[in-house]
Amino acid sequence: MFSIRLADLAQQLAEKDLVAQVQGDGNLIVTGLASIQSARAGQITFLSNSGNREQLVNCQASAVVLTEADVPFCQMAALIVNNPYLAYAYIAQIMDTTPQPAQGIEPSAIVSKQATIGKQVFIGANSVIESGVIIEDNVIIGAGCFIGKNTRIGTGSRLWANVSIYHDVSIGKCCLIHSGTVIGADGFGYANNRGQWIKIPQLGTVKIGDHVEIGASTTVDRGALDNTIIGNGVIIDNQCQIAHNVVIGENTAIAGGVIMAGSLTIGRDCQIGGASVINGHMEIADKVVITGMGMVMRPVKKPGVYSSGIPLQPNKIWRKTAALVMNIANLSQRLKRIERKIDATPLPEAVNK
Repeated sequence: MFSIRLADLAQQLAEKDLVAQVQGDGNLIVTGLASIQSARAGQITFLSNSGNREQLVNCQASAVVLTEADVPFCQMAALIVNNPYLAYAYIAQIMDTTPQPAQGIEPSAIVSKQATIGKQVFIGANSVIESGVIIEDNVIIGAGCFIGKNTRIGTGSRLWANVSIYHDVSIGKCCLIHSGTVIGADGFGYANNRGQWIKIPQLGTVKIGDHVEIGASTTVDRGALDNTIIGNGVIIDNQCQIAHNVVIGENTAIAGGVIMAGSLTIGRDCQIGGASVINGHMEIADKVVITGMGMVMRPVKKPGVYSSGIPLQPNKIWRKTAALVMNIANLSQRLKRIERKIDATPLPEAVNK
C-alpha cells in the first residue's frame, strides 16, 4: 500500500515548483487520494472551489489541499497552496500505482535485427518491431503492439497494449499512447474515374512532438504528400479522428470523439470540446475554444470562445423548434414581402404635404 508523510508530500510538490505550506502534523501518514465527498481517514483530498467550503464540515479525510483563504474553514491537517487543482494533479502523479505496460523484453516479442533498441527498453508479449525502427532509451511498449519500418520513438515514451504505428512515423520523447490507437494509417484519398474510386497512396507520414498524450482508439492518419503534424504538449482524448495533413499547434487539448477533416491547421493553446466536427482545408487561430459538439465550417481567425448547435430540450419544445427551423425559408420570404410593402408605403408626413 502506498504511504507518504505529509511533509514529504509537500517537499515533492516543491520539487515540481509548487510551494506547499504544511498546516498541522507534518508526520501524518497519507495512504491515498480521494474526492472530498468520499475521502476516509488516512486519505488526502482537495478543495479547488471556495464555494464548496461547507463540504469540509463532514469531510473524513486526514488532510486537505486548499488555498490560504480557505484555511479558517479547515479543522484538519492541510497543505496550503495557490492552486489546489494543480496540486491535486501532481499528488495524483506522485501516488499513481498504475502498472507499467511491460517489464523486460518478452520472449514472444519479434524484434528485427535491423532495429535499434536503446537502454532500459521494455517490450511486451507478441509485439512486432520491424527493420529500421529506432527505439530510444526508457521506452515501454505494451503487449501486442506493431511498430512499422523506419519509425522512431523518443526517450521515455510509453505505448499501452495493441497500439499500431505504421512505417516512417516519428514520435517524440515522453509521449503516452493508449490502447487501440493507430498512427500513420492511410488518409482518405481517392480520385474518381467515371464512378470508380482510384486510391491515392499516402506518401507523407506523421510527426508527433514531445510530451504528447493520445487517448484510446484514436486514429492519426498519415499525410498524402506533406506530413500530419502534432505539436509538443498536445493532448488528444479517446476515439478522435485526425485526418491526413492536419497540423495541430503546441499545447492544444482535444476532447473525446472529435473529427478533423484533412489539411486543417489548428493553432497553439486551443481547446476543442467533445464530439466537435471541424471542416478541412482551413485554419483555426491560436487560443480558440470550441465548445462541445461544435460544427466548424469556416476558418476561425480570432481567439475566443465559439459554439454551435441547439442544447438539449424537452421533446415537445424541440419539435416546435424543429418545425420553425424547417419553415425558416418561408418565413424569410414573407418577411421580405412585408419589408417591400413598408418601403413602398409613403410616410404620413409625405401624404399631408
